[in-house]
Amino acid sequence: MRDFDIAYGAEVAEARRDRRPIVALESTIVSHGLPKPDNLRVAREIEATVRAAGAVPATIGMVGGRLTVGLDDAELSHLASAEGVAKLSVRDIAVAAAAGADGATTVAATSAVAVAAGIPIFATGGLGGVHRDASQTFDESADLVTLARTPIVVVCAGVKSILDVGATLERLESLGVTVLGYGTRRFPGFFITDSGFDLDWSVDSPEEVAAVIAAGLAHGVHTGGTVVANPLPPDQQLDPALHDRTLADGLALLEREGVTGKAVTPFLLSHFHSATHGESLAVNVRIILRNAELAARIAVAATR
Repeated sequence: MRDFDIAYGAEVAEARRDRRPIVALESTIVSHGLPKPDNLRVAREIEATVRAAGAVPATIGMVGGRLTVGLDDAELSHLASAEGVAKLSVRDIAVAAAAGADGATTVAATSAVAVAAGIPIFATGGLGGVHRDASQTFDESADLVTLARTPIVVVCAGVKSILDVGATLERLESLGVTVLGYGTRRFPGFFITDSGFDLDWSVDSPEEVAAVIAAGLAHGVHTGGTVVANPLPPDQQLDPALHDRTLADGLALLEREGVTGKAVTPFLLSHFHSATHGESLAVNVRIILRNAELAARIAVAATR
């Protein structure tokens, strides 16, 4: 029988041995989230940003059925360019490994694998959440229930504004997931700085986040995830008026074309890219680079 153990890239293996700070990174942004050839360039920039802030990047993905924490550049290039790369949530990992597939991990899968590898900090762009009209479709991202049972800190820019933000925050509360605003008491909406919803808690430094992590470990009570919602500065967000128009048009197009399920998010993000003439893509890149830097600073503070 084949060896299905998690593999570790050389840099990550050394960092684990030396107890250096590590930041987990997803691979769906490489294979599904960004257009070619920007995807590989941005993936490398994300890793470089983590290194520059003092931590080791651990991009997680699967090549030929081998689940790896800390893809090397050749593996990263493969996932960025190969056709038919599967989008792996937690439920898909074992099946894809047994099939010898290529796969990119979602927020949910990356969180689960990172914790299995002893990595408590993860940087991404935005979380999945409750979809609009979920009361009829029951369409909710696996990110939420995974965070409820996975003790990881996820640095993100909130949830994508194409979702039902209010319902997502309600579900996070029900599932016991801690949500911290970074420098804000308002929940960010990915492309936009303020989604219109208040938060109960905020932190203002990586050291404060590290203290939350330490308190959680000491108490042993909270076993779920912590979301650090890191908004874009207002002068770096997508113009809110342009955002609202683009979202309304995209939702109407979605209904006309009958797009449902997993296809909804990539469809709407592609619509944003084309309708804003690439401006939303530039915002998306700013988001993930800022989150990668903050996650690295938190990892450094937590290691201290």
